Amino acid sequence: MKVLVMVKQVPDTETRIKIRPDGQGIVEDGIKWVINPYDEFAVEESLRIREKFGGETVVVALGPKRVEEAVRQSLAMGADRAVIIESADMLEPSLVVQALAKVVKEEGFDLIITGKQAVDDDSAQVGPMLAARLGLPHASIVIKLDIDDSQNKLRVERELEGATEVVELPFPSVITAQRGLNEPRYPTLPNIMKAKKKEVKRIPLDSLSIDPSPRIRLIQLSPPPDRPQPTVLTGEPAETAKKLAELLHEQAKVI
Repeated sequence: MKVLVMVKQVPDTETRIKIRPDGQGIVEDGIKWVINPYDEFAVEESLRIREKFGGETVVVALGPKRVEEAVRQSLAMGADRAVIIESADMLEPSLVVQALAKVVKEEGFDLIITGKQAVDDDSAQVGPMLAARLGLPHASIVIKLDIDDSQNKLRVERELEGATEVVELPFPSVITAQRGLNEPRYPTLPNIMKAKKKEVKRIPLDSLSIDPSPRIRLIQLSPPPDRPQPTVLTGEPAETAKKLAELLHEQAKVI
């Protein structure tokens, strides 16, 4: 079974983000870049499928030169090879999907797995849009995945608000991975060394002849407002309760 995994490189969640003076992006100097956490679940699940049924796991990523770090980490986890679509700029989801769709059609596949969303823009659009562009069935926010021994169908559980939905899909199809699907493995030193020799195919974005027309226009990035200092109440319980009720009524306006 051939599984393609879409991987994105994002700033480490512990990184303190600074916005550029022009408000059109972030300051990238000094940022630690990592694999999008949800994509790690996608990579791990693809490896488990290969270990059970055989086949190949191929990682596909789009971005500037630094994205190779995320790709090499995926290869160190156990992926067989990788494809990088070289782009000097990060693109909006619709343009990313156009580029990915051309590559996956050329590669061929039985299953595509992505993370449910990227933690930098939280758009959660690439998986569903890729499925739509390829005309494939799709299930998002997957927390459990089973493939029958005949490998004719895929059974997944999706996390919904207050419920779990069970869906059966044919192959090929697209799913997006949610936290809880699995526990991603750590790359071992031998696999890290092997990853340096694995194939990484590079495709210039310009060679894909995608429609460059953006659907989203970035107007301005701005940091969230500073959180107000908390109010600490002390004293006798009755007095404290009375003061709290006054604050909730007069300041918070929730009662």
